[in-house]
Amino acid sequence: MTSLDWDGLPVVVAGLGLSGVSAARVLRELGAVVTVVDGGDSPALREKAAELGVTARLGDAETLPDGTRLIVTSPGWPPSSPLFAAALAADVPVWGDVELAWHLRRPLTATGEPAPWLAVTGTNGKTTTVQMLASILTAAGRRTAAVGNVGVSVLDAVLAAEPYDVLAVELSSYQLHWAPSLRPHSAAVLNLAADHLDWHGSMEAYAADKGRIYQGNQVACVYNLADPATEALVREADVEEGCRAIGFGLEAPGLSQFGVVDGLLVDRAFVPDRHKNAAELGSVEDVKPPAPHNIANALAAAALARAYGVDAKAVREGLRAFRPDAHRIAEVGVVDGVTYIDDSKATNPHAAAASLAAYPSTVWIAGGLAKGATFDELARGAASHLRAAVLIGADRELIREALARHAPDVPVIEAAAGQTGAVAMAEAVRAAAGLAQAGDTVLLAPACASMDMFTNYGERGDLFAAAVRELGR
Repeated sequence: MTSLDWDGLPVVVAGLGLSGVSAARVLRELGAVVTVVDGGDSPALREKAAELGVTARLGDAETLPDGTRLIVTSPGWPPSSPLFAAALAADVPVWGDVELAWHLRRPLTATGEPAPWLAVTGTNGKTTTVQMLASILTAAGRRTAAVGNVGVSVLDAVLAAEPYDVLAVELSSYQLHWAPSLRPHSAAVLNLAADHLDWHGSMEAYAADKGRIYQGNQVACVYNLADPATEALVREADVEEGCRAIGFGLEAPGLSQFGVVDGLLVDRAFVPDRHKNAAELGSVEDVKPPAPHNIANALAAAALARAYGVDAKAVREGLRAFRPDAHRIAEVGVVDGVTYIDDSKATNPHAAAASLAAYPSTVWIAGGLAKGATFDELARGAASHLRAAVLIGADRELIREALARHAPDVPVIEAAAGQTGAVAMAEAVRAAAGLAQAGDTVLLAPACASMDMFTNYGERGDLFAAAVRELGR
């Protein structure tokens, strides 16, 4: 479908969230006849629809409006939604915002082709890796942006008045599910662990949607040497002839791999005569913070940048310039010799495991909404790193039971029962401080979502930092 097809086209936009509003606005500007559907019905939603100047059908998210030729869905709507079943029966395609953006790309004057996409997905680390990649591309003199689930919306990026040279694109499994035409220049899957299974229906379906990011890759499919499931997705992908599989890991790299040698980040993939040669891209100290999983993120970003043709000097400069967002393994204070780390963004067990592995002796603050996750593997792997655990939130019992099975000698305190917000976090921090010894780390890596006790993971992290500051006083 080209821009010439849009005039008068009846399009349904599913959902009036941020991505839905953006899609509706763009489609209306293209001349489409837009109807927004949403299961909710409130004055705020009606006001949004009125501001967009589109037809709104609120309170009914199940029936397909007559004459619909295309649905553009917000990422959070699951495939099982009745609206999509009706679309399938009527042979109406369903796109996500990423698919729409892909169809609306504009050619660059210099090449006559749209700006290439360097795409990143994975259960954890996507945002950090994409931001690292954008920093590297900027250091190389490219006009770029981190887009998708971070920074600029992907629709705004492809329609920008001043075009970008290249885009660093973060993609969720939701977005990939609804983006069948996507064909990135190069892409990376950072890791795979059970997450969002209520949306996808199974781990197999979740992995398959993640693997869509490799379809049609032109230059490189970047995978994690420590996670065989990511390599399996590369093997299953249908890519363009000449596209290469590029591994990254924390050991010395083999052929067509990125790795670490004596504290240096090394490329043995995009160098002349890679059988004998390697390129130094920087040191682990250029990565902030230099936790193992963050070094892996940096290697993945470097691999995508090198696949695009960025030189080694720009990789080093970009990594040195990068600073992570708040609530991602951020040091918030040292009190009585104990370091306090905010990793509130660790909202699932896989992310929490990576964070716990970075510190040798930890008092762990964990708990919240489990989202269907299990914690046995996390407890088993973390046992040797734990001084103690402080559990909070609705599903704390699941973590306590996993620790009892796999780390029975680790003291466990349950804090903030029936409390929320600042009061709850202050109690948890005081409990952790009472368990910690000089040299320990008190780590907020909840392994759970936050909405049972806090507005979001950001508020959870902010209140943790505030409680630590109060403790210091």
